[in-house]
Amino acid sequence: MLCRMLLAEVPELGCLSPRELSALVGVSPFNRDSGTLRGKRTAWGGRARVREALYTGALIASRFNPAIKEFYERLVASGKPKKVVLVACMRMLLVILNAVMRGRTPCEYPHALNP
Repeated sequence: MLCRMLLAEVPELGCLSPRELSALVGVSPFNRDSGTLRGKRTAWGGRARVREALYTGALIASRFNPAIKEFYERLVASGKPKKVVLVACMRMLLVILNAVMRGRTPCEYPHALNP
């Protein structure tokens, strides 16, 4: 489902930088600063349907994908809230998929194949 959604809703995949793509989808944190006020950083805007699909994909990847699972566990162990960590995993998954589309190569994890 995630692949179909990304191919249909994000034709820019593989053409933009990771920063531009994460802002386009809405998983990049933006600040709410004004003068001396320092607000909370939140991820907002972008394409809601893609974010919904990425949420599901990141939730599954945080359990079964070795790279994203390690990233998720490291951030949770450092004390980050789980929802914040999941949005970071969404961004990481999007960046990985962007690199795969840019290089036109399959994504492989050789260390995951060896038990």
